[in-house]
Amino acid sequence: MILFIIISFVVFWFLLCAVKIKYFIHMMQLESYKSNKYIEWLQNQKDRLHRRNDKIYVILSIVLLVVFLLSSSAIKDKTIVFAFIISFVTIVFFVISYRTKYESKKPIVYTQRAKRLYAMTLFLVVIDFAITVFIVLLVSRNLILYFPLWAGIQSILYYFLGYYVLFANYLVKPIENKINKKFYFDASKKIKELNNIISVGITGSYGKTSTKFITATILEEKYKVLKTPDSYNTPMGISKVINNDMSDEYDIFIAELGATHIGDIDEVAVLTNPTIGLITSIGPCHLETFKSIDNIMRTKYELIERLPNDGTSIFNYDNEYVKKLADKTFKEKILYGIENIEITDIFATDIRVSETGSTFTLCINELGTIECKTKLLGKHNILNILAGCAVAKVLGLTLEQMAAGISKIESVKHRLELIDPGTGVIVIDDAFNSNPDGAKAALDVLDEFKDRRKIIVTPGMVELGEIEEEENEKFGEYISKVCDVVILVGEKRTAPIVKGFQKLKYSSENLFIVNSLDEASEILKSLTKVNDVVLFENDLPDTYSEK
Repeated sequence: MILFIIISFVVFWFLLCAVKIKYFIHMMQLESYKSNKYIEWLQNQKDRLHRRNDKIYVILSIVLLVVFLLSSSAIKDKTIVFAFIISFVTIVFFVISYRTKYESKKPIVYTQRAKRLYAMTLFLVVIDFAITVFIVLLVSRNLILYFPLWAGIQSILYYFLGYYVLFANYLVKPIENKINKKFYFDASKKIKELNNIISVGITGSYGKTSTKFITATILEEKYKVLKTPDSYNTPMGISKVINNDMSDEYDIFIAELGATHIGDIDEVAVLTNPTIGLITSIGPCHLETFKSIDNIMRTKYELIERLPNDGTSIFNYDNEYVKKLADKTFKEKILYGIENIEITDIFATDIRVSETGSTFTLCINELGTIECKTKLLGKHNILNILAGCAVAKVLGLTLEQMAAGISKIESVKHRLELIDPGTGVIVIDDAFNSNPDGAKAALDVLDEFKDRRKIIVTPGMVELGEIEEEENEKFGEYISKVCDVVILVGEKRTAPIVKGFQKLKYSSENLFIVNSLDEASEILKSLTKVNDVVLFENDLPDTYSEK
């Protein structure tokens, strides 16, 4: 009987650990397996590190352990009683933990790396389990009679599983580095061997994903194009695309190059070997890691420095920081913009922006002008289209081919994506990774919807370093000028936005603060009516959740 109880505890304790480890590995994956970012999450998310059920389980286990040690009844009799209670408690909490589904916007992806980290974490748990049992056996000489003692200790170890994942990540890092290095080397070798493919590198603080899709659509009027999917912009993501998808059937390869630290762009530029380099923008994104705009400028310019001598650099001349980089560049360059048309090579005039799209005249020095129409929302997207046309000019497309490509461009998912579900309420989905310029552009688009009640749902902006609070306060001021109803997600994080409202005396009756997107959706169900337009601006990853 007692042996069956002990086995039951061991099985369900490990199952309980397995469920919890999955959650922590998910958080590690969302932090790109970077231990420093995960540590920051551990420090800032105490309530999610140790949830209420975890605390109850550990407290109950400690209480049972203390009562067992202080009890004066016969050791054998009390062992059976306490063993049964501890095992029952463990089984109950495993069932609760297994059936409790935490909110997840982006589910865990069971990559080989995630599986290796899972295996290493479980290995550490097994080692500590064995050490605990060995010490108790060494001291007591009877594992069965003192089962409540080591079972209680194991329950305490469960409480620190978040740190096991951190330690496991350190242990597997050399293995991952070796694997990544091979993937990177194979991809770099492959793209160089396929010398018929022209490689285009696109980087910037924001706008690079939209520009990548826009550029690909335009170039497809003449070429067979391979582009990195979604927001694949890291060495491993790009290596995967090259290794798995690239072949000599393609003419053009377009890679989005991302960075959070100095040197990151150089690494992916060496990998992709571009002959055309495009910088879309520079602004206060990832300031938590870059520390300064100067460091961001230096990092983005690594792409231009890696271009061959006969390569072509393309710059958004409307951006003050990109303009500085363009001015110091002596390689062949193309400048595009909307504001500085007298000194740019590619620009747009006669811009007419509406709630259904835009029309404009595309002007390219040496080629002429042509009328263009796009379904994309917002003036800033015309700037992204000009970037795509700059690449198209280098690759020999005609104005007619460019205009045809522009007319076929579809909005990128979660980037000012217009959704009409047929209910009379229009939704603008701009939920991907907001920044100060992008947030303002989204509100400008919302403002184009005349004679409609305007509603925004947002958690504000993140990763802006020391200026985050200031920028969110400005965001709040701008929201108060455009929106009739505001739903903020996360009371702590959106406090600066509320401060911005208060400066302009925004009506508190039209302000709702919730802790999750689900709660926001419930409010929208009862709040929205025909002819409303709802903007979803930014959707923070699960690691920022306040619930």
